[in-house]
Amino acid sequence: MARLNGKVAIVTGASKGIGAGIALRLAADGASVVVNYARSVDGAERVVSAIREAGGQATAVQADISQPEQIKTLFEKSRAAFGHVDILVNNAGIYEFGDLASITAESIDRQFGLNVRGLILATQAAAAAFPATGGVVVNISSGAGVTPIAQAQAYSATKGAVDNLTRSLALELGQRGIRVVGVAPGLTATEGTSEMGEEGAAPFVARTPLGRIGTPADIADAVAFVVSEDGRWITGETLQVGGGLRL
Repeated sequence: MARLNGKVAIVTGASKGIGAGIALRLAADGASVVVNYARSVDGAERVVSAIREAGGQATAVQADISQPEQIKTLFEKSRAAFGHVDILVNNAGIYEFGDLASITAESIDRQFGLNVRGLILATQAAAAAFPATGGVVVNISSGAGVTPIAQAQAYSATKGAVDNLTRSLALELGQRGIRVVGVAPGLTATEGTSEMGEEGAAPFVARTPLGRIGTPADIADAVAFVVSEDGRWITGETLQVGGGLRL
């Protein structure tokens, strides 16, 4: 497919997992992709190499999305590499598990600083960088935004905020032709969830109507749809992409 030919996409947190899957898929659809990473330069370069080997265009740019000045650098380097920006996928995020007694102010700040503040400021930068014809922002949320996880209170709260922001940002930016869409994965097989093992994943699989956990490609396919012309009439909505699972 080449339905994203001529488009430039920034995917935050794209050195592994869901972000890497999204970067690979958007490149396969013809987009030039900026593979953002905070620390894993090797992972980011592997994604870039895979894209280039398949005939696509990509570059890796380091930036910690929880740091406002680094967001500015990310967009400057993206425009320097490809001339413009049309798509932002706000995928970078962290989660920390523990009961109420274990939560610290620092943990709350870390999760909200990246998952919420970083998302807002990256979207602000994207809105300023998008062409006059508009653009698309995709916010990677979570099923936890609708059904909170008992041992991930702060994380669940950040994803509830992301869903709210998807709607409010869409209301503001729609008049400029900018669409804002959320994609909320269920349990997905990534480096972060691999430590659960089959036994840990089993309860989630049992509650998933389609009978398995997701893959990064499952999420990437949904993102590819909403950023394409096929998704042109979708904004302000968060799509649940979890095989029917409700956490």
